[in-house]
Amino acid sequence: MSEPHGYSEHDVQREVTELQAQSATAARIFDLRRIIGGLFVLYGIIVTIAGINPSDSSLDKSEGININLWTGLGMLLLGIFFLVWLKLRPTPPPVPEAVPDEKPGD
Repeated sequence: MSEPHGYSEHDVQREVTELQAQSATAARIFDLRRIIGGLFVLYGIIVTIAGINPSDSSLDKSEGININLWTGLGMLLLGIFFLVWLKLRPTPPPVPEAVPDEKPGD
């Protein structure tokens, strides 16, 4: 007996496996830890560079504390923390759902 619409059980199972692999890849790519960590590292670098040579007026405004330097270093540390956390505990692949075997009816 032929399968409806020309799909065999093997074709359907192969498509399900491919979709699960794509879903796992998308979950790893769009993991919030990667996005947050990357942005904090990027902005941390920018703010740290701005704080390396502070102007006298910016130091006067902050009562002698180089806020850009300290904030940039803090952002760098937080971003690195998120990226290390992602590396040490990667996103687990999704658990495939069990498909019940369909047996011919009575």
